[in-house]
Amino acid sequence: MSHTVPPEERTNEAPPAHQGSALSNGLKQRHLSMIALGGVIGAGLFVGSGAGIAAAGPSIVLAYAASGLLVMFVMRMLGEMSAANPASGSFSVHAERAIGPWAGFTAGWMFWTLLCVGVAIEAIGAAHIVQGWLPGTPSWLWVLVFMAVFCGSNLAAVSSFGEFEFWFATLKIGAIGLFLVLGTLAVLGVLPGTDSPGTANLLGDGGFLPTGVDGLLVGLLASVVAYGGLETVTIAAAESEDPVRGVTKAVKTTMWRIAVVYVGSMLVIVTLVPWDAKAVTEDGPYAATLDHLGIPGAGQIMNVVILIALLSAMNANIYGSSRMAYSLVARGQGPRALGKASKGIPRRAVLASSGFGFVTVLLSYWYPTTLFAWLLNMVGGVILVVWGFIAVSQFVLRRRTEREAPEKLVVRMWGFPYLTWVALAGVAGVLALMAWDDDTRVQVLFTGGLTVALAALGYARQRRLPRG
Repeated sequence: MSHTVPPEERTNEAPPAHQGSALSNGLKQRHLSMIALGGVIGAGLFVGSGAGIAAAGPSIVLAYAASGLLVMFVMRMLGEMSAANPASGSFSVHAERAIGPWAGFTAGWMFWTLLCVGVAIEAIGAAHIVQGWLPGTPSWLWVLVFMAVFCGSNLAAVSSFGEFEFWFATLKIGAIGLFLVLGTLAVLGVLPGTDSPGTANLLGDGGFLPTGVDGLLVGLLASVVAYGGLETVTIAAAESEDPVRGVTKAVKTTMWRIAVVYVGSMLVIVTLVPWDAKAVTEDGPYAATLDHLGIPGAGQIMNVVILIALLSAMNANIYGSSRMAYSLVARGQGPRALGKASKGIPRRAVLASSGFGFVTVLLSYWYPTTLFAWLLNMVGGVILVVWGFIAVSQFVLRRRTEREAPEKLVVRMWGFPYLTWVALAGVAGVLALMAWDDDTRVQVLFTGGLTVALAALGYARQRRLPRG
């Protein structure tokens, strides 16, 4: 059944005539599949999970399972909206359609800021790893090299971004797959040279909840951050050969990816290695586990994998931020100069996003305890605010789509509307926990300030729009 698609619901937001051509459709299904698979495996999992394990002990498995369930709901809701109306602005477009232009403006520019700051963090982390291998070289040189390489790849055809992510994801998936196989064999006691620990590490040394509920809550907050980045696949889907099929397939496989990669990894780690071992935080949980299994060169192996994860995230964040900026400008919600697309590539948006990322790197060197710290705090809770916009948008658009075009609901949120409310309550609950925790309260305050400032600016812009 054919139907006319309004301009704001088209796969690629069409810019005004003076702004040049729309985005290309150069991503293949294999690119999207690997972006979806690899997007769930980041440096936050390889490194950041160590702090969560140290805080929660074996109960980190529950923390990752609970936050993973919330992410599944969010991705299912986002998948429903993106399959019905694919757009390079993803949730920003959906928020604009459901709530109003101010909401799309707020969600879009918040996410853009998050991705650009993320580019800086990943560039700095990757430079430190390479500098460890080549101690005579300055870290700023490697930051410059990485920024140039991935800015260049994003200025080329979108298929270049897809190829980079395809191979990065392949390597990450291979590494995590091998880790899970070796770990499972060791848990079963069939890996040569190892004995099964049974439940000694899971239930001994303080039990499954050695630090109590407080430790579990800290682990929950740490696990939520590790899940950020999955949203990029719905942005990329808009530039694929078959956006609806691409986003549908990616979202429908989210559940097993989360269960296997995150929850499975945590279960293997805390079963094999004592949760309070210093190596878990000093070397990282994966390197500590490989060392425990007697894998030679485990630390360097994990450094290579972490470097790949950092570069992959850096590449994806430049891509995602540039597309979000382009989408916002195409809808009249940003500087018009960024709205030009040449041969299907929003090159000015790529340069602006990369440039902001590079300026953020400089701020980390010049003002590490002031401006850079403020930026880190401002984006600390952004992903939760974005998830909140997604939940509210899905609730509104689901009702509207059921009335106006039910055939577009090729992906449906489970248990609607009840699980939508559960997801929204989960987001509010995590934000409340962050406000209650001394270490994360400042992030809630800074993120709240950024949200209010952008919402006020977006609402002021909306008031100036001509009434239709």
